[in-house]
Amino acid sequence: MQVKAIVSLKDGVLDPQAKAIYHALHSCGFSMLKDIKLAREITLELDTDDEATALRIVDEMCKELLANLVIEDYRVQRP
Repeated sequence: MQVKAIVSLKDGVLDPQAKAIYHALHSCGFSMLKDIKLAREITLELDTDDEATALRIVDEMCKELLANLVIEDYRVQRP
């Protein structure tokens, strides 16, 4: 079963990559852009058919390794 973990910086945490993209888009003429937020999407394939178990396991993975809970938020979902 596939499960996705989407990890992004918490509000208020400086994201230099997003800032660089923001300024580049503005310099290309996209002046209506107000903000940009980047996230990384991790797709995991688990050896289970039980959706609740799969979501719980990926949630544990995020808490232990995939997300830095001090500066990042995450959400777990089915694709």
